Amino acid sequence: MSERANGPRTGGQILVDQLLVQGADTAFCVPGESYLAVLDALHDVGDRIRLINARHEAGAANMAEAYGKLTGRPGLCFVTRGPGACHAAVGVHTAFQDSTPMILFVGQVGRDVRDREAFQEVDYRAMFGPLAKWVAEIDSVERIPEYLARAYRTAMSGRPGPVVLSLPEDMLTESADGPDAPAVEAVEAAAAPGDLVRIRAILAEAKRPMMIVGGSGWSDEAARDITAFAEANGLPAACSFRRQDVVSSRSECFIGAFGTSVSPSLVRRMAEVDVLLVIGARLGDMTTKAYTTIHAPTPAARVIHVHPSPDEIGRVYQPELGLCTTPRRIAAVLADARWFEPAQWANWRGSLREEFLADRVPEGEAGPLDLGAAFAELRERLPDDAIITLDAGNHTGWPQRYLDFGRPGRQLGSTAGAMGYAVPAAVAAALRHPGQTVIGCVGDGGFQMSGMELATATQYGAKPIIVVFNNGTYGTIRMHQEREYPERVVGTDLINPDFCGLAAAMGCHAERVTTTEEFLPAFERASASGRAVLIELATDPERISTRGTIAKLRNR
Repeated sequence: MSERANGPRTGGQILVDQLLVQGADTAFCVPGESYLAVLDALHDVGDRIRLINARHEAGAANMAEAYGKLTGRPGLCFVTRGPGACHAAVGVHTAFQDSTPMILFVGQVGRDVRDREAFQEVDYRAMFGPLAKWVAEIDSVERIPEYLARAYRTAMSGRPGPVVLSLPEDMLTESADGPDAPAVEAVEAAAAPGDLVRIRAILAEAKRPMMIVGGSGWSDEAARDITAFAEANGLPAACSFRRQDVVSSRSECFIGAFGTSVSPSLVRRMAEVDVLLVIGARLGDMTTKAYTTIHAPTPAARVIHVHPSPDEIGRVYQPELGLCTTPRRIAAVLADARWFEPAQWANWRGSLREEFLADRVPEGEAGPLDLGAAFAELRERLPDDAIITLDAGNHTGWPQRYLDFGRPGRQLGSTAGAMGYAVPAAVAAALRHPGQTVIGCVGDGGFQMSGMELATATQYGAKPIIVVFNNGTYGTIRMHQEREYPERVVGTDLINPDFCGLAAAMGCHAERVTTTEEFLPAFERASASGRAVLIELATDPERISTRGTIAKLRNR
């Protein structure tokens, strides 16, 4: 209970006290006059809640979303009404599609002028309704503890996601007596003993099984548990889009990742799978290659789908067995399951593993800077606990294809495909884990959407290494453009600023890399610089992805 809970408190103080009760240690914001009372209350607890003021509300929201991924507790973001809320909406959308616990607090006009289209007034229930698990406006100062406890529980329980709370500014300055709400934890359904019997029975009849892990809610322990289950039973394991840190890529059971950089061989192999065990992942378009690798609504393979939300099971694909529980709970009970001899599926698993390893051998890209070779070399230099953040774009194919992932290291990327995510996510990760290597991978277009957050990193002493792939184009859209309308390039070219000069002006160490041989020395100097870093990679737009060139697209 807060030390102030025995006397009158302002709404701002009550709200901040609830954050303390729930264990909050960091919040991200762009300040605004609509929630000054909260900022004032945060001033009193600066030794317990670190407030990070970002350069843009989208950056603040993405930082909060990344923090939620790293901690499993709601990432916190404060923005002002109207424009602030609109800017932050991208982070809420990312949290929703990525199943990340997050709470966005939005200052609101006073209750006495509501519904008059007052200055910057927005109906947040209507605005955020499709993007959040719950949206509410707190009209009564006495009910702040109730709303905050519900917000935390809603954000974490079932399929995690974002909550948006609107805060009328006059409510925040009123005072009230009353107790704090208790600390809350997520509500988790547990698997029944009979469920394990059914999983085992279906797998026992498999000739070519595959496990796909993904989604949120994976603790380090849960990741170890599910890996132990796969290895003890010789079960090949893949991951869904941008969830490559669940089962280590070094495990002999790991066979690859579905998503934008998926190996063509893994896509083909899906047609041979006869039992598919899906744990935590949504069977969305990225995991199923636009719903083509699995037939809807009745898959050819026998499907076991384990997910924390009953609404997700059977949304597109009807499983033979659907179980509503969290990755943490199911992994804990599977960890000690020694059901099958690893030799049972050795040939199948071995073929999948060999194809995965073969796909990680650099292709020998033409030009002075071979990105495949550079990232394969970087793979051997990174510590096991390195954190990699990913933006949207074809450039992410190189880190996703050639780097190693697995706990304690982390992969943070927006499955919603939002540009501008990697830099603020890397700043948040570097703040959360200051002793670990944090690398943010971003294209030249994405960097210009959020690169000013390097100034935030400098202000708070965060030391991420931001790797900018500069090919002078919106690469993914250029790829689609060339495929559908060859040689009719419009709207995708970029004339870029001096990225190194820009980074240096924000207090960062900066280097430009033009050849493969320059890459590792530049990275080593960056790691030793003791500052936030920008490494610009001068890449050839002809090499439009890890698997193709513009010439190939045009010839096709």
